[in-house]
Amino acid sequence: MRTLAAASAHRYALTMVFGLANPQRFMRFTGPLVPVFWALAALMLGWGVWLSFTAPEDYQQLDTVRIMFVHVPAAWLGLMAYGLLGVSSFFALVFRHALADAAARAAALPGAVFTALALITGSLWGKPMWGTWWVWDARLTSVVVLFLFYLGYMALRTAIDDEQKAMRASAVLGMVGLLNLVIVRFSVEWWNTLHQPPSVLRSGGPSMTAEHLTPLLVMGAAYTLLFFALWLTDIRTEVRRRRLGTLRARMGQEA
Repeated sequence: MRTLAAASAHRYALTMVFGLANPQRFMRFTGPLVPVFWALAALMLGWGVWLSFTAPEDYQQLDTVRIMFVHVPAAWLGLMAYGLLGVSSFFALVFRHALADAAARAAALPGAVFTALALITGSLWGKPMWGTWWVWDARLTSVVVLFLFYLGYMALRTAIDDEQKAMRASAVLGMVGLLNLVIVRFSVEWWNTLHQPPSVLRSGGPSMTAEHLTPLLVMGAAYTLLFFALWLTDIRTEVRRRRLGTLRARMGQEA
């Protein structure tokens, strides 16, 4: 019975995922979700900021520990957004799916902003902790490369007028950039770096105290909700834009 129930749940999940690949179903399903994501993002962000300012000082980092509550979630979202961009690029390139292309395109700008925020706050955090604003170690360099992939993807989209050619070229670039995500993730373990090893997602459990872990996770949830609010809004806008373009083309043919 459990096997049948699991198989049914698996089939249902696949039906939902592939069903949403249809633009009409996607628009119908995500319409009510977008305002919910925006509202939850605002609430969680407010709660996270309050927790960040009321959290006690760290015994080593003192007040500079508060930078972590902005920096770490931004780094998480920079990686997650590019993962979505790369996977969506694969489906756009292989299956020529317009909605997948819209999803990849919509992930680029928010992902670039989160990555830039991670780089800026990381530099601000590095000065008091390491005694320098910047070092070209494996983690920081690979995150800069990630940011350049974002910029390259967006530049390629705007540089090519033909939408199909722009989709193919940017999708290839987006997929190549997935290799860099692996480097970013394991850079601290593969090479000698000043960057600290993972302190939340680790085999022995989080190494942080609850008073600092809680605001970090709340801010992470707020950033995630904010990203999905931006992402879904942008995809929906792109679907409407393409529908309008198709309608104009039909009207031009009839005229």
